[in-house]
Amino acid sequence: QVQLVESGGGLVQAGGSLRLSCAASGSRFSFNSMGWYRQDPGAQRDLVAVITSDGTTNYADSVKGRFTISRDNAKTTVYLQMSSLKPEDTAVYYCNAKRAFVNYWGQGTQVTVSS
Repeated sequence: QVQLVESGGGLVQAGGSLRLSCAASGSRFSFNSMGWYRQDPGAQRDLVAVITSDGTTNYADSVKGRFTISRDNAKTTVYLQMSSLKPEDTAVYYCNAKRAFVNYWGQGTQVTVSS
C-alpha cells in the first residue's frame, strides 16, 4: 500500500522560506511523476510543481522563480523549496505521485504566510 507522508509546513512571514518534504513508501515500482498541489478552502486543488521520472520539472506560473522541486536519488522523496513566500501562497499543500493512471495523495500540510 502506497503511503505519502508530508512534512515541513507551518507559519512564515511574507518573504520567508519553507521546505516541504514528501516521503513515499510501500511501492515496489517507481512513479511516473511526483509533485505538489495546493488547495484553498472551497477551491479546487491546483498544481504547484511536478517532477517526472526523467527529471523534467514543471511549475505553475504563480510560483516560477520562487519555488524549486527536487527529489532524492532513490526517487522516493520529493521536496519543494519555497522562497519569497507571499500571503497568496497560503493553502494546504498535498504531495502527489502518479503511476499507471493512478494518483496517490498525501494527507496535506498547511502553509500559512502572514503579511
